[in-house]
Amino acid sequence: MAAHAHSYYAATAAPSPERPPLAEQAEADVCVIGGGFTGVASALTLAERGRSVILLEARRIGWGASGRNGGQVLPGWSGEGELVKQLGARGAEFLERTRYAGNEIIERTIARYGIDCDYVRGAMTVANNQRQFGALSQEFADAQKRGDSDHLTLVAAGDLRRHVAADVYCGGLVDARAGHCHPLNLVLGEARAAETLGARIFENAPVLEIIEGAQHAVRTEKGEVRAKTIILAGNAYHRLAKKALGGYMLPAQTFMMATAPLGEARAKALIPNNLAVADANWVLDYFRRTPDHRILFGGRCTYSNRVAADIGAELRPRLVRIFPDLAGAAIDYAWTGTIGIPLNRVPLIGEIAPGFFYAQGYSGHGVNCSHIAAEIIADAIDLKGADKNLFATARHFRIPAAGAIGNPMLAMGMTWFRIKDALGI
Repeated sequence: MAAHAHSYYAATAAPSPERPPLAEQAEADVCVIGGGFTGVASALTLAERGRSVILLEARRIGWGASGRNGGQVLPGWSGEGELVKQLGARGAEFLERTRYAGNEIIERTIARYGIDCDYVRGAMTVANNQRQFGALSQEFADAQKRGDSDHLTLVAAGDLRRHVAADVYCGGLVDARAGHCHPLNLVLGEARAAETLGARIFENAPVLEIIEGAQHAVRTEKGEVRAKTIILAGNAYHRLAKKALGGYMLPAQTFMMATAPLGEARAKALIPNNLAVADANWVLDYFRRTPDHRILFGGRCTYSNRVAADIGAELRPRLVRIFPDLAGAAIDYAWTGTIGIPLNRVPLIGEIAPGFFYAQGYSGHGVNCSHIAAEIIADAIDLKGADKNLFATARHFRIPAAGAIGNPMLAMGMTWFRIKDALGI
């Protein structure tokens, strides 16, 4: 049985049953491929709507990015500028309407099913330079003009230590509607909720083949599911539907670590208001407290798909730059994960063939956006809502032979963004 990554989340996860692989010929209204947030949220939403659902996960529920990410539940989408550039008012209306939709879905789900995942409201974007603070100030001013700023607080440098005990930033923007959580416990709780509504979940059941038809056939090593509708929700880890989806999305490695418990007083002194914090760089650092008084810290993405030999050694200097007092803190857990990044950062959501849906490529915004995508697809299956078509009409870029040349190209591009971060432009 595949195990979750050796992470803080896996070490503190709620008990979860080991579900058997598929070993039968089965039928359902919907077959979901992938047991991360997109797949599990889709299964739960469709089960709530009375559909019979079978979900196939190649390893364990939450094994991929959904169970090992930063746990920050932030509003908005990646690629927002590109969506507005391409789709104009239609794209802007969608972004405004859905900005906090993922947070709202997650909060409703937690309340409805009693999911214990340490969900806390509050996040902050911090500025490394005056240009970034100017952008945050403009974001706040725009929200004021819309009459939608009650949940936002612009924080000048002199007041920053009330929120983050760091001297490397020159201001920030607090968002009281954003949040953070234990992501593995969230996805495990959602899976349990889907099962209570009749959804069937199989683990260690990698899909080997998808045969399209009036009744699609999804084959694993020992079984097969026939369904009128299938949802491909594997994101960066799957290699299915290459003809339709290959070359549009590239994997990137992200790194995280968790300190040893620091004690309540020390941890609260570092982040007094228990906010999830992320800086405004292109290649960003992000961090927050845990209920047992650790600091979770992530950053140092590699777009060459290289995995660091010593994750703690790579991340510690970045942590110490922010919190010098943690120079000697022990690191109890360090892990990596893969996220999917479309070249224009606009998520890929659509329909390959009648009844064959897909959603992937959230570029690090997956906790929030995956839950919105699940509802978009559920609405499309129910023949209501046009948001799927909005993403389908967005132009995406494709790299031929992406596996050979895609990541080197992405790495070169991200070097430019790192230079921009260093120069403050």
